[in-house]
Amino acid sequence: MTTDAPVRECIEVPEMVGSEQVEFYVDNGFLAVPDLLNAAELDELKRDIIYLARGGYPNQTIRPVSDALTDDEVLSKILAIHQPHYVSPVMEKYTRHPKISGVLSQITGAHLAHWSGNVKCMQSMLFIKPPGYQGQSWHQDENYIPTRDRSLIGAWIAIDDAYVENGCMWVIPGSQRPGYLYPTRRHGNPDEFDTHDEMATGFDESPQIPVEVKAGSVVFFNGYLLHQSLRNRTQDSYRRVLVNHYLSSESLLPWVKTADEQPVARADVRRVIPVAGVDPYAWKGYEESPAAETELYIRKATFEKD
Repeated sequence: MTTDAPVRECIEVPEMVGSEQVEFYVDNGFLAVPDLLNAAELDELKRDIIYLARGGYPNQTIRPVSDALTDDEVLSKILAIHQPHYVSPVMEKYTRHPKISGVLSQITGAHLAHWSGNVKCMQSMLFIKPPGYQGQSWHQDENYIPTRDRSLIGAWIAIDDAYVENGCMWVIPGSQRPGYLYPTRRHGNPDEFDTHDEMATGFDESPQIPVEVKAGSVVFFNGYLLHQSLRNRTQDSYRRVLVNHYLSSESLLPWVKTADEQPVARADVRRVIPVAGVDPYAWKGYEESPAAETELYIRKATFEKD
């Protein structure tokens, strides 16, 4: 259903980064900001991950599991859960985190002349990535979420320390600048990467760097930035991250086909959450549905772990 059209309210958020960091993001397509979440917030997310994975929230996909299974046994079967904020009020709360929203209000559209600082969220993705699980090959998020004004941005919340051995993110700095979407192909490396396609060659991988961060840090990255992660090669370290995706509130969201088959350029999915500034399209209302009827998408391992 769609809610009644709300009043256009301004969401005030704190300024979190300086002009040099904003410039770094615009030039390089990513920015790592430490200590945006504190220890209590990280503990809250860890508890909610277990509650979600054990089927604590009514939904059509994750059903309650036996108490005989340990938390590790439950988590060890899941690579990722898409859109957990649809059912978890805790996950939804972190789409609106004031400090994260503050950074977003400064950098999301910093490359656009006269950008307002208005930001909305459209997606959450929880990656549990247990020991042995695959990463995801080179890709650009804009390929899946077509904003086309280059305002798509991910906020990658490190719930655990993320480092090379447990499958941190790798990026090619500046690869977002051309605004070009590379064609995709099958990667042919199921031991290293999950089932998603990779971006075909045509770019130089040599400038790639790992983005190693401590728990509580958030890595912000542009939707056109080429990035990947490798397999978790540790024996006992999870690499849990909550990745929320945002875009300028002025951008339409032609993410999926609409019921009335509008042309893509006019379609605007309204299952979004304003997090900073003003939503100029608030008059359209917002789409929501009962959590218990929601179907979540879960990624699992596609190989036998070592």
